[in-house]
Amino acid sequence: MKRTALDDPLMLDANAVAGELAEMMGGVDITTFMTRCAHCGNHDALGSLRAWAHGPGVVLRCVICSQVVVRWVRTPQGARVDLRGAAFLEPR
Repeated sequence: MKRTALDDPLMLDANAVAGELAEMMGGVDITTFMTRCAHCGNHDALGSLRAWAHGPGVVLRCVICSQVVVRWVRTPQGARVDLRGAAFLEPR
């Protein structure tokens, strides 16, 4: 059987990185914000994405197609956030 990114034992729910997200967003909990995957169109709360947080940065992937939706890394100059995989991000 072929393994997918969603079978990874290091995968977490995006809510596991909620504190780090809120810190980067000025204290706002964005895990409840709605997002749409730019790859497959899945529309759900940001907190429903799957997180990989064991590398130099954090990657959030779509639960449907496994494509990257959001990723960020902290550098000495500050956080760098890439939202290219999100068609939009909006508060509920």
